[in-house]
Amino acid sequence: MARYGPLTKDTSTVALGLAQVRVGASATHIGDPNLSLAAGDSIGALANTKFTSNIDLWKLESGFPLLEDFSIPIREKAMLECAFKEVTPMNMAYAYGVDASSGYITPHSGEVKLGALVAPAYLRMEALYTYPNGTNTMYIIFPRAQIISNIELDLKTEDAVAVPITFEAKRSDSGVSGGHVTWDNKPLGRIQWT
Repeated sequence: MARYGPLTKDTSTVALGLAQVRVGASATHIGDPNLSLAAGDSIGALANTKFTSNIDLWKLESGFPLLEDFSIPIREKAMLECAFKEVTPMNMAYAYGVDASSGYITPHSGEVKLGALVAPAYLRMEALYTYPNGTNTMYIIFPRAQIISNIELDLKTEDAVAVPITFEAKRSDSGVSGGHVTWDNKPLGRIQWT
């Protein structure tokens, strides 16, 4: 019997599960195009991970009635949204835009200042996803990102908290202060499969 519809071509490419999110100082790792953060740089257990790339297009139209002739990309944004379950001083400092890659070592000791906001620090974000076969990986690198989010600590009686944060990729090419030539042809970062 013939089968129809969208049949699976390669089961090893089906993604199921969450990525591990690692965070570190952007300036320390800016020249490395590959994974450079360790598993110890992970923000821990997550409730979700979601990559988004928004592309705005300008459209050329002509004639009457107007019909589209051509589309030109004029803006691109990349972001990774996740929600961490481990409420530590380090993770909460990251959520507030602080570079917590050093100085926030212990999980139950530290401080996050409220009402003392400054521009979010530039961080390196690496999301490492391992496919269910345990062999293949996909990773997303934002060499120079900022965490842009409103903090929500929703404590519940029968479920773990999940604090949402959003990493927004920022320019990391050599034309911006703090950037590097490595990223000149991929200024927001990259997605790599191995």
